[in-house]
Amino acid sequence: MMRQIRYLQAIQEALYQEMQRDPRVFILGEDIRVSMRGTTRGFVEAFGPERVLDMPISEAAFTGFATGAAMAGFRPIVEYQIPSLVYVAFDQLANQAAKMPYMLGGQVRLPITYLVMGAGAKNNAAGQHSDNPYPFLLHAGFKVVLPSTPYDMKGLLISAIRHDDPVFVLCPAALYALRGPVPEEPYTVPLGVGEVKRDGSDVTVIATGHLVQTALQVAEKLAEEGIQLLVWDPRTLLPLDREGLFRVVRRTGRVVILDDSNRTCGFAAEVAALLAEECFDALRAPVQRITRPDVPVPFSPPLEQAVLPGAAQLLQAVRRVLEWKREPSVVVP
Repeated sequence: MMRQIRYLQAIQEALYQEMQRDPRVFILGEDIRVSMRGTTRGFVEAFGPERVLDMPISEAAFTGFATGAAMAGFRPIVEYQIPSLVYVAFDQLANQAAKMPYMLGGQVRLPITYLVMGAGAKNNAAGQHSDNPYPFLLHAGFKVVLPSTPYDMKGLLISAIRHDDPVFVLCPAALYALRGPVPEEPYTVPLGVGEVKRDGSDVTVIATGHLVQTALQVAEKLAEEGIQLLVWDPRTLLPLDREGLFRVVRRTGRVVILDDSNRTCGFAAEVAALLAEECFDALRAPVQRITRPDVPVPFSPPLEQAVLPGAAQLLQAVRRVLEWKREPSVVVP
């Protein structure tokens, strides 16, 4: 029987094994050596201070440093302690790392992994510590992965570190304690491949990050009523597994998108537009989006719960799409 480890342990193991495998890999960020979250505990002793670098409180500076190191042949991992710190470095990210290989005609590759800890809202962290910045990153053209299980986290993080382009790996705070089966040996989960987390025939739920677990819980509840949800996890937001997406949408003809980012120009909006362009003939009901509203996350616990997407909204949306009687022109059994 495969061992069970926590989500945070899967992060640590992927980092450790890749630094062990490739001497060009090093990690940098704030408080890396003391390892506030435990992801780099013992790394200084194992790999030395030259590969485990504590940085000053200047995200713009050390993000730019990582770009230069990648151009020089290294494979840096940049750890941000909270998602909103990405904004501080956005000039270095959007104007430099995202564009430099193109502007230099492919003469350089930038194998940088950006590890974003604490993604999403948890424990009333208020407006400046509760963001999920991936819509900004997608707009800038970055490859973005959002693992929902310990298994996916280890495999996708290893794939990101080995990839020759910049990749963002977001780590939802709500998943840190989640346990799941993870092999001890290194392995990869390919970028750009989604996964059916639960098969079903009535409604397709496209869920991201920690909301995959929410969707699975709701699916279990609705199964008692005879309603079968198909839960699909894109795992990689860019490149998106378009064929896998279209396949699960055509399977049911009814779609709810459950995503923990803002409604306007968010990931759910992009998926809904894509389905309108490519799968309109198969839809039995309008696509439903469950997202955050376009407001900062409040500090107040009741108000925080009111603005975050969750199980209650998903239940309502599923019942709403099941009420529609439109017959599509094409449905794949």
